[in-house]
Amino acid sequence: MKKKGGRFCLDLWLKKKKKKMGSVEFQVFSFTNKIQRLASHLELHKKYFSSERGLRRLLVKHRCLLAYLAKKNRVRYKKLIGQLNIREQ
Repeated sequence: MKKKGGRFCLDLWLKKKKKKMGSVEFQVFSFTNKIQRLASHLELHKKYFSSERGLRRLLVKHRCLLAYLAKKNRVRYKKLIGQLNIREQ
């Protein structure tokens, strides 16, 4: 995947994985984008506690999906971590 203006280009991902939008990889990708967007929003607006709560919920879901993928298929997990530039936990 390529970055475009600080965000991942969703169109390229969708062209590749159009039939697999329910896959774990796509869900992790979508959560990663939402987390980045909310984190940058919270840097500007520090007192938006509802947004902070939403971010925490997304982080938990993101972490659970990554743990599931790491347990089920380590190769796909490593590939996804590399593509999204996420540190391994």
